[in-house]
Amino acid sequence: MDENAAPRDQAEEREPDVRFTYANERTFLAWNRTALALIATGVAATQLLPEFHVTGGRRILGLPLIGLGALVALTSYRHWKANQRAMRRDEPLPRSPMPLVLAVGVSIVAVIAVVLASIGAR
Repeated sequence: MDENAAPRDQAEEREPDVRFTYANERTFLAWNRTALALIATGVAATQLLPEFHVTGGRRILGLPLIGLGALVALTSYRHWKANQRAMRRDEPLPRSPMPLVLAVGVSIVAVIAVVLASIGAR
């Protein structure tokens, strides 16, 4: 066996084209701007909305937004890292979980908002 050969479980890695690295980074930063917007909206909802007829209604609406923002930030990092690894190994890029995470999360928050709005404000 060749002493300089890479272990079988680790593919040979090389530096990817810098343009692809920058594109991956821009996408990561865009998802993090989305995460920051979700967190800021959640904080604003908990502090600035009028009280609902439901006790803690502002928190019921705002906290899932803050949680979704945190989930988007963490998921975007994992996806950025997976993309970098795939590019370094000259493998196909993995499918992004981000559209599903965001679509499901925003849909859940929308249902919460509809329920709270239908009950009315104090």
